[in-house]
Amino acid sequence: MNTFWLKIAALAIAVVAGIIVIGSFTGGDSEPKEPERTIYDQWQEDDERLTAEPEFKEPPAPVAAVQAPEQTASAPKPVAVEPPKPQFKQLSAEEDFQAQKLWIWVENQRKMGRLPVVNYGQMVKTCREIIQRWPESKYAFFAKRALGDLPERYHRMYNITKEEIDLGNLK
Repeated sequence: MNTFWLKIAALAIAVVAGIIVIGSFTGGDSEPKEPERTIYDQWQEDDERLTAEPEFKEPPAPVAAVQAPEQTASAPKPVAVEPPKPQFKQLSAEEDFQAQKLWIWVENQRKMGRLPVVNYGQMVKTCREIIQRWPESKYAFFAKRALGDLPERYHRMYNITKEEIDLGNLK
């Protein structure tokens, strides 16, 4: 029986196993690398940031909680005071629907503006419309936040004023 081919096959297997063993010891980083961010990740981050619940930049001074005297001699328990949430003007159902529709348009235009060759012109125009039609609503707050989130070069390009991006004492 001819064992020549068996010897060649065994040698090939040994060489491949040797390459694998050497590669595992001299290989690169053993830690998994963070996957590259895609445009979809950026869009999702924008959506979360722009539609986040508004908070006060500087929390209002805490109000001292009045506690009733307890019958026992134990120390009074501190009462956790939840910071107040900003109040926005309530819109009628029809106005809320229209504002929501325009806000969805703004979000989509924001996503498209991040792509090459497309600009933020329609987004800025729609944000200004929302701010003008419903100035005290949460959609106006979101629109101001979206305008303020644009890079500075677009502020100059579209003449975005400080008043258009002023969020007051909110962030």
